[in-house]
Amino acid sequence: MSPPAAGGLAGARGEGGGAGVGRVFVGAGCNRVVNNVSWGACGLVAFGAQNAVALFSPLRGEIVTTLPGHKATVNCTLWLPTKKDVLQIRSRERHYLLSGSSDGIIMAWKIDSGKGEWTHALQLPVMHKKGVTCLAGRMVSDTVSIFASTSSDGTVVIWKMEDEPTSVGSCEVSCLHSISVGPKPMVSLSLAVLPGQGGHLILAMGGLDHKVHIYCGDQSGKFIKACELKGHSDWIRSLDFSLPVMMGSEEHSLFLVSSSQDRTIRIWKMNSDAVSSAHTTSRKEDIGIASYIEGPLFVSGNTHYQVSLESLLVGHEDWVYSVEWQPPTLLTDDEAHQPMSILSASMDKMMMIWKPEKNTGLWINSVTVGELSHSALGFYGGHWQPDGKSILAHGYGGSFHMWRDVGLGSENWQPQIVPSGHFAPVSDLTWSRSGEYLLSVSHDQTTRIFAPWRSQVSPGDVTCWREIARPQIHGHDINCVAFIQGTGNHRFVSGADEKVSRVFEAPLSFLKTLQHATLLKTDNSGDFDDVQVLGANMSALGLSQKPIYTHGPRETQSSISNDGPDSMETIPDAVPTVFTEPPVEDQLAWNTLWPETHKLYGHGNELFSICCDHEGKIIASSCKAQSAPVAEIWLWEVGTWKAVGRLQSHNLTVTQMEFSRDNAFLLSVSRDRHLSVFSIRKTDDGAEHHLVAKLEAHKRIIWACSWNPFSYEFATGSRDKTVKIWSVQDSSSVKLLVTLPQFHDSVTALAWTGRDRASNAGILAIGMDNGMIELWNISGGRASTDSSGSGSSPLSFACMLRFDPLLCHVSTVHRLRWQKSDSSDEKSALQLASCGADHCVRVFEVRDI
Repeated sequence: MSPPAAGGLAGARGEGGGAGVGRVFVGAGCNRVVNNVSWGACGLVAFGAQNAVALFSPLRGEIVTTLPGHKATVNCTLWLPTKKDVLQIRSRERHYLLSGSSDGIIMAWKIDSGKGEWTHALQLPVMHKKGVTCLAGRMVSDTVSIFASTSSDGTVVIWKMEDEPTSVGSCEVSCLHSISVGPKPMVSLSLAVLPGQGGHLILAMGGLDHKVHIYCGDQSGKFIKACELKGHSDWIRSLDFSLPVMMGSEEHSLFLVSSSQDRTIRIWKMNSDAVSSAHTTSRKEDIGIASYIEGPLFVSGNTHYQVSLESLLVGHEDWVYSVEWQPPTLLTDDEAHQPMSILSASMDKMMMIWKPEKNTGLWINSVTVGELSHSALGFYGGHWQPDGKSILAHGYGGSFHMWRDVGLGSENWQPQIVPSGHFAPVSDLTWSRSGEYLLSVSHDQTTRIFAPWRSQVSPGDVTCWREIARPQIHGHDINCVAFIQGTGNHRFVSGADEKVSRVFEAPLSFLKTLQHATLLKTDNSGDFDDVQVLGANMSALGLSQKPIYTHGPRETQSSISNDGPDSMETIPDAVPTVFTEPPVEDQLAWNTLWPETHKLYGHGNELFSICCDHEGKIIASSCKAQSAPVAEIWLWEVGTWKAVGRLQSHNLTVTQMEFSRDNAFLLSVSRDRHLSVFSIRKTDDGAEHHLVAKLEAHKRIIWACSWNPFSYEFATGSRDKTVKIWSVQDSSSVKLLVTLPQFHDSVTALAWTGRDRASNAGILAIGMDNGMIELWNISGGRASTDSSGSGSSPLSFACMLRFDPLLCHVSTVHRLRWQKSDSSDEKSALQLASCGADHCVRVFEVRDI
């Protein structure tokens, strides 16, 4: 499949003109549940990112879209046709994607790989009362698929999907049968077509009772229990049927692989040549090292099937969450060939490929790949590329890990570039001083840097956004961040669910990596000489990050070469690295930390909001509060890092603050429904401040505020679904200029950028609780930053653009930030960054304004 470029124009056109918006970048982590990821025959990987279904292209290593619709966390996905349906895949352009969520809803999406389009097909009838945990299916003809869903409500439902390739409309899905499995629900399913039975199906399910249950049925959906397979001693986490395999002179055999929390993998063989008990006994005479243990006999149609244990695979040291047969290949005579190869993924941080040894037939581990980082906590699932050349894992940290066999004569599996992002709500983000990269913080307790990585590939430059560093990995949820403006090295300050703000400074390794990413050979590379810190090490408790100096003494290697298991005492040293190509997860999680340079003590509760003035001289911070003394805004002087002011005005948590463009005023908004404007003046001793105005601005919590870059006008947005524009009058009072028409949901984020100073024209970006984003043209009013009332004109406003839901967040928008632009061209494209509760960081390009 060749989806459209991630930066291609998409979205609605403006109401009053030709403005358009394009998707530049989406960064998101994978939901941390089993069965969440599915690699389709169309070449795209689907996964759940909070309530959205995200699609990424492994070829480009980029998320190409997110599909909105679910109202709860997405637990599982399934492509139809599956990778096993090789006969139905040929020259097929229409694929379907199924997704199940934690509220019991299953949705179907239509993916047209020829046109690179994706649309919502339909929502299935609600059959599950609790979350859907697994989906499994197969195509039984070119137009008909049978699939099954299981839920924690103790039911397994069989569905039928019919798709007419000639019709323009959507597919039709009907419920065929519902199986009640009792108080111990099933958590894994696999469906296959029995060989030589003319469409008879076999369904395997496993779950909390440690048994594999085999059901037989036909395309009418009526499934009858055939037998149970015992052997595992803990929950069954994954099941997968092979395609029928011809073993020597035997009839076609079907193989089922199962994995469990007992750390073992079992391969079960089902063949139809055992038609009588007498025949079965005679075969017992052939006893060899590869002989199998016979299990139950079951009947489907007019054929008897003998189940036997083919092999027991022991190699993983923790729960084995997923097993998957290598996808079949299509032979020249239109027959499917099933490779005898199994991929397993475990919480022991390893993925293994198992194959039978050529001489003895014993199954052995032929390939092991893994995540060796100290911070990794294992894999939830492993998946084959349809052609079997690559393998993909998703881990506990919401991360993807992909390896590709690049060997010519022998196997050589090497890490590949994959998308990355936060795996919890993203609370704040900010552009760097000159806008070359984006810094985001999240409740996943990390700070991440995303940047466009330029690579010089013939015939021209190719730019793809990548995560290039993870400056802070913390022990608390991070709530706010501000980039420190002004000259000098790159610095930022962040606030988490603790009473301390922390200041970080870029190490030498990051500065050189950034140079490689932008391909800018700076003339002032001598500035690097002033940076004496190469990188940073994580402390044992995961709170402070200690610097590693360029000329400092090298630590002993004992902690690195320690062969014992990782412990709090044996955390390995970081190895700060200058990356000439985008780093992968293992490197990001350990070797890209920034050193912490200062701590700012003073607040009595958890930090909630933070901002910096435009000269990089003063930082303002606030914390969660339920009383006026705790709701103080603290001012800190950059450099001395002393507290130089405590601003009292609000009674509850200050939700956002922002300095006016000339740093004369500090605007704050709060849960107490009030806004406050303070006059701020930097002095030799610190800062002078006084309260200019305080007024009740909205009827509900005020979540957001933003200044007009050209004047003393500002906007506030509230849970009461309104946005109001205000003006500071004569530096002594605040006047309401206009209230925009009421929005469809709570306003949670605002960002104002200027376009034309002469007419005081700008664009106000508005983000809402439902994830939607709108752009409004604001112009007129006072066009200068002087305090006189001259030059005023009526303020005009109009909605210029409503973003397409396919581009937007699916949950609350937490922050919007316009990229700083030095261009005075009114028609130049602008970049807008956003983050939200859906774990996503997004960058848009707004064009043709």
